[in-house]
Amino acid sequence: MGGHQHGYQEGHHHHGATEIDWASEGERLTRGAELHADELRRTAAWLRAEQPAARLVVDVGSGPGVVSCLLAEAFPEAEVLAVDGTPELLRLAEERAAALGLAGRVTTRRAELPGGLAGVEGVDLLWASRVVHHLGDQLAGLGELAATLRPGGLLALAEGGLPTRFLPREFGVGRAGLQARLDAANEEWFGRMRAELPGAATVVEDWPSLLTSAGLAPVGSRTFLTELPAPLGPEGRAYLMDRLTRQREVLDGVLDAGDLATLDVLLDPDAPEGLLLRPDAFYLSATTVHLGRAG
Repeated sequence: MGGHQHGYQEGHHHHGATEIDWASEGERLTRGAELHADELRRTAAWLRAEQPAARLVVDVGSGPGVVSCLLAEAFPEAEVLAVDGTPELLRLAEERAAALGLAGRVTTRRAELPGGLAGVEGVDLLWASRVVHHLGDQLAGLGELAATLRPGGLLALAEGGLPTRFLPREFGVGRAGLQARLDAANEEWFGRMRAELPGAATVVEDWPSLLTSAGLAPVGSRTFLTELPAPLGPEGRAYLMDRLTRQREVLDGVLDAGDLATLDVLLDPDAPEGLLLRPDAFYLSATTVHLGRAG
């Protein structure tokens, strides 16, 4: 949601959740990652240019393994380790790798941060997308990730970017400017979520500076776009329905009644003004990736 939960690899940590339908959750995460496949391939090409001889690549917070498999394709000489805390999602990653003929090079490990990467070392490239902001002590988490790298190893941190946009400012339902209010409500929710994390510590989220504090030399930052113009295709509309449904659930009690009613219209599959049928729906997102290299 907003700038914190990016589509292709939203943090799938469920604070307070007790019963989760992992089949549908894995489908949602897969749909989001596949929607951003072109963006991810451009990102992987940049990473390969920066680390062409990588032999061990680690995907932390891998979910169903879409990015893990893309990294395996971008680094054909490398072994890829998909790391996640959810066995059901790791099983999906294994099935995806097998279906793509990558089972010999993509393996999985169940682990939670912080502390779950003990024993993982000699890493040439570590990919961490929307993972660190789920840790109370983000700087300590970066230190744990950095500790896995060999000298010259690269940490690729996908954090930040811009909030996703999918409709005009005025789209004919409710008050204009809904997405800006969703951004503000999400920031409020996100701040509460972070404050409730174990060991929560406030830091300035200057990611290149945090990489330096974790002992890495900043290499650079780049922002990658996914731009799907109107009229949006069925895959993008299905993903937006998933995304907005989650926002509706999380932000109930944060948004006012008028904006909640607007969301209900957008999520009505039969409404001409809804996301599935309206002709002006599009999808635009921007994700920033920061690189740090071990000395």
